[in-house]
Amino acid sequence: MFRFLNKYIQGCLARRKIHRNRLVTKDGRCNIEYGNIKYSNHLSLLADFWTTFVEIRWRFVLLIFIASFTLSWFIFGLLWYWIARSNGDLPWQNPKLDHSACIDNILGLTTAFLYSLETQTTIGYGGRALTHHCPGAVALLIIQSLLGAIINCFMCGVILSKISLPKKRAKTISFSDMAVISPKNGSLCLSIRVANLRKTLMIGSQIYGKLLRTTNSPDGETIIMDQVNIDFIVDAGKDNLFFVCPLMLYHMIDKSSPFFEMAVDTLHKQDFELVVFLDGTAESTSSACQVRTSFIPQEIMWGYNFLPIISRNKEGKYRVDFSNFSKVVPVATAHCAYCYHNIKGHHHHSREGHDNQGFDVININDPPSVTRM
Repeated sequence: MFRFLNKYIQGCLARRKIHRNRLVTKDGRCNIEYGNIKYSNHLSLLADFWTTFVEIRWRFVLLIFIASFTLSWFIFGLLWYWIARSNGDLPWQNPKLDHSACIDNILGLTTAFLYSLETQTTIGYGGRALTHHCPGAVALLIIQSLLGAIINCFMCGVILSKISLPKKRAKTISFSDMAVISPKNGSLCLSIRVANLRKTLMIGSQIYGKLLRTTNSPDGETIIMDQVNIDFIVDAGKDNLFFVCPLMLYHMIDKSSPFFEMAVDTLHKQDFELVVFLDGTAESTSSACQVRTSFIPQEIMWGYNFLPIISRNKEGKYRVDFSNFSKVVPVATAHCAYCYHNIKGHHHHSREGHDNQGFDVININDPPSVTRM
């Protein structure tokens, strides 16, 4: 029991360490913090208040929503109470029988608050009403009505904008948990699978990658988060992706690739992060969005290939089995890119993998054409 608990704790600590060392998490969030920002820069965030309100968390939006209405009701309630008291309308002021009240049935602070709420929300229960005897009260009524309309429009706009954020559409774009390295179309390729979980397309989709690593310049300067472009080729489309079913992304490991110097026994000892981006426009909302994910060396499997997940049933309909989305099988693969290009028959073969029993698949391991994005 103690050994199992110790193993579980070590696993949790290792996962936390991997999560902390990532720049981009698996769900696309950037793991970065800013320090020593000047006070004037903080004020600039307030100047761009609309973006600030849209980007803050839901808990703060709901808090601001409640506070803005409640405070406005209370502040105007105090003003209505002050007007009633100044005019001598309150019962404890013993008004005369022929007294002309500014507001009927204002008995105290509580009824003044209720009158403020009824005025701003246009409820109007009929028990309390404004008279024409006080021009100042008429002016306050106009101000409260306009301010209430502004608060309504602003808060409704913030909530609608947060609900329709493009990053919500990005939640329905899924990348495989692992990347694999195996032969593909006569080249050694790093492969990633991506799927659109909605039937609506992503228009004008483009996929590219960045390899982030720490390097040393010829001058001896350490460059943290040095970025290297990673080109991907896609197994569908000409100019844009026809993103109606899961696609395979391939990065050809040639002499220009940063993976060319790596091998099966040195890959997991490297210190880098492969960030993959997918940019596109949602067909249903016409809003541009970006999907991000990242892979560290421990999430790249050398000598494996993804299982096919597309089949066709007896009625002729195509079916995608997402249970096999991230499953892989071992394939014969060279120990390194140099071995693949220069030493024939020098292969590395893993014995571990996952079976795909009982599933009728279409062979898509060798796509007929590729398009460089």
